[in-house]
Amino acid sequence: MTLSSQAESLERIQAALEEARNVLNRFTPGEIAAEYKAGHDPVTEADKAVDAVLRKNLLREGEGWLSEESVDDFSRLDKRQVWIVDPLDGTREFVQGIPEFCVSIAMVQDGRPIAGGICNPATDEIFIGSVDSGITYNGGPAQASQRGELSGATVLASRSEVKRGEWKIFENSGLKIVPMGSVAYKLARIAAGLDDITFTLTPKNEWDVAAGVALVLSAGGFISTLESGDLHCNHRDPLLSGLIACGSRLKGPLLAMLENHMQPAGSSRSAK
Repeated sequence: MTLSSQAESLERIQAALEEARNVLNRFTPGEIAAEYKAGHDPVTEADKAVDAVLRKNLLREGEGWLSEESVDDFSRLDKRQVWIVDPLDGTREFVQGIPEFCVSIAMVQDGRPIAGGICNPATDEIFIGSVDSGITYNGGPAQASQRGELSGATVLASRSEVKRGEWKIFENSGLKIVPMGSVAYKLARIAAGLDDITFTLTPKNEWDVAAGVALVLSAGGFISTLESGDLHCNHRDPLLSGLIACGSRLKGPLLAMLENHMQPAGSSRSAK
């Protein structure tokens, strides 16, 4: 993708996020009914309305589409450029009225997240950028954390994982653990240098993380799957192993700490 076409993608992302925010402003967090999909994941009318707005603003002829709220069209597998979106990441928090939910948009080229945008309408935050342009946070330039040691670093943890007790093994690690909803929002905050680290030891879908990965990489941060590899998207099965994200200087110490949690290549796909 050329610089001019990346710029055009960012313009579409910006416009789509603004439209999505307008849609979400019609709903009141904490006062909206939810249905439940297989696996007990909630979905609301807001999810569906934002999905329609994103598709209208983003998708062009010749591009692929993967969204949590759309029926999967496997013709995307033959496309070089694919939009991967989550209309409302953190639906549980949205239903409960917790201001940790967001709209997440990624442009993926040849399986590589190269541009992304994430908007948290409750906190009025917008993170947007590309690997060639860097990122902005609410319109100003931003970059990933420059911290070089784990002691005292702020790590954003999945609220659900904390409730299940999965983070107890890290309580004496010297990290400042902050539970938070929406993996996309956590990744955006890492990209902007607002926090230092996030990781999840449970599988995530491409739509959960693609935009956040694009932003972290664009901000000079580090990303790895638990299979110790680069993250590639637009697989037939969108389920990915757990994910690690941090400022680049924390890469070595964080990987050393998580060494026992890394998985053999291919394990997340063979397990499903």
